[in-house]
Amino acid sequence: MNCILPNTADTLRIAPEDLHELVRGLEQPLVERLTPLVRSQSVALDLTHVERIDAAGISALISLYGLAQKAGNEFAIVNASPRVREILSLVGLDRILTAVQPARTDCRFVQPAA
Repeated sequence: MNCILPNTADTLRIAPEDLHELVRGLEQPLVERLTPLVRSQSVALDLTHVERIDAAGISALISLYGLAQKAGNEFAIVNASPRVREILSLVGLDRILTAVQPARTDCRFVQPAA
């Protein structure tokens, strides 16, 4: 499932400029920082600056996605670097976590029926 992210106050876009690697030891502070946010609203995590991700980072993204879903919100990744996109694709998470950014601002999150 890819998400179409709206440009509204309902979706919070977060771009941590200080996060260059989402790896063991760096993932837990991100999860702690984002947990209250994904529980209260939909979040788009901008990974523009992240060049490296490992299993711990992937696990953190899955945890945040699960927390958001449980709260009735959406969680998606935007602007992932080519390397991060490749890794998410290799583990099959690109279909779940990667967001499509619309050209229009009146779009909403969608989930295919299949």
